[in-house]
Amino acid sequence: MSDTTTRPTLKVYYDASCPVCRRERARYERLTRQDSSVEWWDATDHARYLEARGISLQQALLSLHVETAVGQIEDGMPAYRLLLARIPGMSPLGWLITRPLIQPLLTRYYDAWVRRRLCNDGRLERDERS
Repeated sequence: MSDTTTRPTLKVYYDASCPVCRRERARYERLTRQDSSVEWWDATDHARYLEARGISLQQALLSLHVETAVGQIEDGMPAYRLLLARIPGMSPLGWLITRPLIQPLLTRYYDAWVRRRLCNDGRLERDERS
């Protein structure tokens, strides 16, 4: 679509307490030229809404979640694929990260990084790591 104002809204639930996550949000906003069809929602502030959708706050903090205009929620690499599709020229990367051989490796790396970050921040207990 050439006119971004006609795009259905994409809601991105992210960890606004995470400095890296905030920097990544700013980077995505720059790259999309602050496309108004992408809304950024702090997962902690919207925990009740996510819980009603079957997503615990811990799950929301452990993985990026994206909600489409029709209410479908994707997480992990498929969520990143939806987000990357909104950035000019980045759709091929979104496709690549969801390939059968690549997605499991990226997911394992990403999950380990997020768990380590949350543990270091004191927001994930040792028994919640697995």
